[in-house]
Amino acid sequence: MASPVDVDSVTDRLKALAPALCSQCTGPGYASPRDAMFNGPREKITYLPCIQPPHMKKTKADYLATVDVDPSSPTYSKVIHRLMMPYLEDELHHSGWNACSSCHDDPSRARNRLILPAINSDRLYIIDVGTDPRAPRFHKIVEPQEVHKVTGMGAPHTTHCLGSGDIMISCIGDVEGGHTKSGFLLLDGQDFSLKENWEKSHITMGYDFWYQPRHNVMISTEWGAPRAWRNGFKLDDVENGLYGRRLYVWDWDKRTLKQTMELGEDGMIPLEIRFLHDPSATEGYVGCALSSTIIRFFRTAKGDWDHETVIRIPSKKVEGWALPDMPGLITDILVSLDDRFLYFSNWLHGDIRQYDISDRKHPKLVGQVFLGGSCQSDSGVKVTEDKELSSQPAPVFVQGKRLEGSPQMIQLSLDGKRLYVTNSLFTAWDEQFYPEMCKKGGWMLQIDVNNDKGGLKLNDKFLIDFGDEPFGPVLGHEIRYPGGDCTSDIWL
Repeated sequence: MASPVDVDSVTDRLKALAPALCSQCTGPGYASPRDAMFNGPREKITYLPCIQPPHMKKTKADYLATVDVDPSSPTYSKVIHRLMMPYLEDELHHSGWNACSSCHDDPSRARNRLILPAINSDRLYIIDVGTDPRAPRFHKIVEPQEVHKVTGMGAPHTTHCLGSGDIMISCIGDVEGGHTKSGFLLLDGQDFSLKENWEKSHITMGYDFWYQPRHNVMISTEWGAPRAWRNGFKLDDVENGLYGRRLYVWDWDKRTLKQTMELGEDGMIPLEIRFLHDPSATEGYVGCALSSTIIRFFRTAKGDWDHETVIRIPSKKVEGWALPDMPGLITDILVSLDDRFLYFSNWLHGDIRQYDISDRKHPKLVGQVFLGGSCQSDSGVKVTEDKELSSQPAPVFVQGKRLEGSPQMIQLSLDGKRLYVTNSLFTAWDEQFYPEMCKKGGWMLQIDVNNDKGGLKLNDKFLIDFGDEPFGPVLGHEIRYPGGDCTSDIWL
């Protein structure tokens, strides 16, 4: 008997196969990646979660910060609003939209609600950013008990809006923080009620995902069992199978798993996944944290999917650190809207890199900037063997502030000329690897990007020092623009 086909997924695919004329595209987002890049407005404000460091979690709540990034504004480079969460110990993390460019042909839709999952409490916050974009307010809260009851899953992470109008959120593990069940939940795009699990066949661990309806495919990644990473990083947990090394290929219409790609030693802890923005593309990249590799995935001539490693960041031999070998730890990646450049952060080595990916199989390094890290020259860590650098990077100061921690989350402007960066990974890991950052607070920076020939340069006129917040030091994470960005919008 044939597997049932999901109506909403078919709707997405039909939209992809017969896109609306641009003159009729009056819904949210942009008609195409090119339209976003060349006609989208310059960002003026950003939203990002501010998370309490571990020693403050039981007494202070996380909040959503609104940051002014408009150079012509009198409040440029300042936090202009803080929306305090009503509960403690949420651990806000990633966010997404109720509507994006996948709904661009639907004039009834508007990008006016930010979906803000809490990765520790399993709570879902629906934030109204439409009434007053500079001062977000609560619209609805979905409590963890409801998430657990309806889905049997926990640790909600990545949010993507669908062309059908629904909202899809990946979950990393089960309700107990284990790795017995993982998948994706669906929120109704109108009243934000929990509908059901998206998947018809569960996996054991999850993390990020990206879909391409034209090719009837979604691919997802896996971090690890929440009960492992919530308590800091331990190599024993890797050896005991509590961290992932697989990509999952899904049938978008049927919502079923159709292929599992085993990445092996080159693909330990695959985190952020990015298809190329071109909706007709059948390839993309995933950053594998512990292996410090970028893996290209692609559809073969036979119609199945395969992968190859295209970038390897060599570990450094060190003394005075937790281990004798220090990996780069690639934690965030993104692709520019013209599919020309790939960017990623090495959270332990301390740098952001820009690669020209015009040759998809052979990325070329064209830009690099160091912004902290675990092997700075004054860190107390001695590098005894380095295959890339001749000396340890010097500490970086911006407006008199020494940069603690290391670059982590990155977000590119639509035109590809500005890269924003924060430095928190996950607070238990922040405290483990960068305790001074937890004491002094995180930061948000802006990097000027040469998107012609390549090149990265720190803009020393922009600094958000989260150590100077009115309620004490906090740690910033993922950045969103009100009009959408390189990691929120998918084109059908």
